[in-house]
Amino acid sequence: MKREAYQAILDSVKHPIVFVDNDHIIRFMNRAAKVRYYENRGYSELIGKSLLDCHNPVSINQIMLAYQRLRNGEGEVRLYLDKDQEKATVFVGVRDDNGRLLGYYERSERTHAQKSHLSG
Repeated sequence: MKREAYQAILDSVKHPIVFVDNDHIIRFMNRAAKVRYYENRGYSELIGKSLLDCHNPVSINQIMLAYQRLRNGEGEVRLYLDKDQEKATVFVGVRDDNGRLLGYYERSERTHAQKSHLSG
């Protein structure tokens, strides 16, 4: 399958998806992410920049804790963004055929889950 097909598949996902490598460098954004961050929030080109530069120290700490859990083998880690646990950022580990972590993608979603902060 050609790269354009993979791009089209990811662009069809309604959730913004931002993929970063193990150094937390943004390597890919789907169409929904570009709309959210470029058009709605006014950011300029983010590809090639550190995800950590886009967050405050509290968020960076949460990202690093989630990343460590992915490195330890978890498939995804959910961070709730509000006390009612209706908005979440989900970090999903991307692995090669040998299970080696290549990086992760960040997916935003609305949920009604009743889990604690940083639950998996």
